[in-house]
Amino acid sequence: MSVVLAMTGASGNMGQAVVKEVMTLDFVTLKLLFLDEKRERRLKKKWEKEYGDRVEIFFGNIKNIEDCRRLVEGADYLLNMAAVIPPLADKRPDLAHDANVTGVKNLVAAIEELSRQPKLIHISTVALYGNRDYHHPWGRVGDPLLPSVYDEYGMGKLIGERAVLDSKIDTWAVLRQTGMLYEKLLMSNISDGLMFHTPFNVPIEWATDHDSAVLIKNILKEDHEGGAGDFWKSVYNIGGGALYRTTGYETFDMGFAMIGGGTEKFMRPNWHATRNFHCMWFSDSDILERRYHYQSGSMADFWSEIKRKNPYFSLAKLIPSSWITALVFKRLLRDENAPYHWVKKGMEGRVNAFFGSRRKWEALGEDWEHFDVWCKGEIEGYDYEKEIDPAYEENVRLSHGYDDTKADGEIDLADLRAAARFRGGECRAGSFEKGDLYAPQDWRCAEGHDFTASAFTVLKAGHWCPHCVKEGLWNYDLLAKKNPFYAQVWYDTHDEEENTLYWYDEDHTPRWEVRR
Repeated sequence: MSVVLAMTGASGNMGQAVVKEVMTLDFVTLKLLFLDEKRERRLKKKWEKEYGDRVEIFFGNIKNIEDCRRLVEGADYLLNMAAVIPPLADKRPDLAHDANVTGVKNLVAAIEELSRQPKLIHISTVALYGNRDYHHPWGRVGDPLLPSVYDEYGMGKLIGERAVLDSKIDTWAVLRQTGMLYEKLLMSNISDGLMFHTPFNVPIEWATDHDSAVLIKNILKEDHEGGAGDFWKSVYNIGGGALYRTTGYETFDMGFAMIGGGTEKFMRPNWHATRNFHCMWFSDSDILERRYHYQSGSMADFWSEIKRKNPYFSLAKLIPSSWITALVFKRLLRDENAPYHWVKKGMEGRVNAFFGSRRKWEALGEDWEHFDVWCKGEIEGYDYEKEIDPAYEENVRLSHGYDDTKADGEIDLADLRAAARFRGGECRAGSFEKGDLYAPQDWRCAEGHDFTASAFTVLKAGHWCPHCVKEGLWNYDLLAKKNPFYAQVWYDTHDEEENTLYWYDEDHTPRWEVRR
């Protein structure tokens, strides 16, 4: 018996990898929604020729509810990978909102209207967690969700994910995708200042587009053969595992090795942000791996394969490194999305968000001898080799405010109240049926906002007040003063004395104000 897999975002890096993998399952037929653009038109011709009547492709946009209705009608599964990501999300916030917020809400609404609903797999992102460094390099589902300042992609994805969690869809799963390795990664990141947003001392657990696609294929296969059972109605982190855990510094070092250099040969300390990023090592990426066996290879394997497919990279070794630095990297410092550009143009809100202050940026300098690199063991009190060992995770595990070792069926009203207190608020439910994680409950945050959310959304998924954490506004300095749940990670890279409100105005100009 065949099943219809409806997909959005199939033309992206992960999407194309997923199509390649799932079409090896002879029971799958595809129904794809494409934008009417050049790349999508080309892919439509290619896949219709390759897969014949196993694929149906039509043009539209998920910002239009009618296109979403057409997509989900008759589908057995919907895989939502549609997203507008940085740097386009930074330059076109309207497109990001259409895809990451409006589009998700439309898809949810379209499914809710059906008497026979498709099962939804929604691809979310590690960007929801916000910044991490060597203080708390390990993270898991349920940790605080604090999309970085001015990151409308992360904030939009947070809102979209929440629409799924508290929907009336019968069967869903949310997969938070980590940083993705794909064939054109290196070339894609030398055309914009976005690369300089990555701190050298950030922990990153990568995953390849191939492995993420294998995961999707194996989920479909298991569910088709007998039902995925307790996989559904939960949130997971997609990571590559131990062999893909690294840092920003090491990632650049391995990539630049192909062109005859390294991080310190081509980069300078004050070119890169020191905070306000995302990514971490997942202490729970093994949950999906144990069940679906999708992880393969290593970071070294990935770069070796890129080198094999692109032998011309080796020619760069013949070019003096100073030329490469000037022609490639220094050129990008002038890009409007580069932190160095913000400093030179006096964009103090962005400078504060990404460095802490202009003074802290000035202290970085361009001399590597005076910059402490975590993975080289140069940060006093933080042993990188010890911290990257999974056994160390228990020492830096963030609290979720209640006994999260309890089985789901044992969670009671006392747990909801404890979690709310740890967030500076209260659970206003008068009663709670033990283990009923998906029923809506009433809550109040420390700022006095009342809102409704399921116990799962708050306790298990890490969401909190939608009035405080919302599009176009980043007020974590203020919230963390009353919210220990946020404070335990926010103050890793922020001073408790910071009291800054960040926001975008109506024309998307970044604003900031220090509250006295």
